Amino acid sequence: MMAENSVILAVDERGMATLTINRPEIHNAFDDALIQRLIQVLESLDVDPQVRVVVLRSAGKSFSAGADLNWMRRMADYGEAENLADARMLARLMEKLNGLSKPTIAQVQGAAFGGGVGLIACCDMAVAAEEAKFALSEVRLGLIPAVISPYVIAAIGERAARRYFLTAERFDAAEALRLGLLHAVVPRDQLEARVDALFDELLNGGPSALAEAKSLIFAVSHQPTSAAVIEDTARRITAARASDEGREGLNAFLNKRAPAWITEGIAEGND
Repeated sequence: MMAENSVILAVDERGMATLTINRPEIHNAFDDALIQRLIQVLESLDVDPQVRVVVLRSAGKSFSAGADLNWMRRMADYGEAENLADARMLARLMEKLNGLSKPTIAQVQGAAFGGGVGLIACCDMAVAAEEAKFALSEVRLGLIPAVISPYVIAAIGERAARRYFLTAERFDAAEALRLGLLHAVVPRDQLEARVDALFDELLNGGPSALAEAKSLIFAVSHQPTSAAVIEDTARRITAARASDEGREGLNAFLNKRAPAWITEGIAEGND
């Protein structure tokens, strides 16, 4: 079982929640206990009104090596029911991270393999150090990247998945950027600064609007432009315009002032 400090959470006065996987001695590999803890923390962050953005990072030189070897040894002796329960729990983690109502940023300082790539794909944004490496290595263990596949394929596309799921070859940060898994690649000493810059951009958006924008993406993606989709989008913008946040944002724009969610954040940061 993992130690309590295997997941470290810090929330600053600006509303940045930094969630750190802290198992550097095993390259931040995860097991069932770590997965459960991550789910619990994400669920708490999702409903915390003080949290504006969640940054997912890891301690040490690797982002995540995927599944813990000791966990894999235990799984090898599991029956079908136990294996299914384990798979469903990992699927729940990916679903929760992917669907979190708060914007999420993956801060990738090093290697990410298997499920580690899944965690990155589930985040809204991903920034990596130049030396980061990636692999979807499951087939080399006689396995498949099953529960992470919806998110990885959404990030890199079917064509790239047909290569990297099958070859399990490693690729570098430049290739991950080209594929769409990453949004930026920077020298390692600039990694935190680039994440902070994204955070600052996100603070300019209304908190409810950011959550609704994520919901909109999921509702519209891969859907035909049907009458139902058109009606849904019309109803969504109508609700946004009628909301307190929407009214505040429009009034602030028309009156050439900062909206309340920005001025409140500045006031809190100066306390």
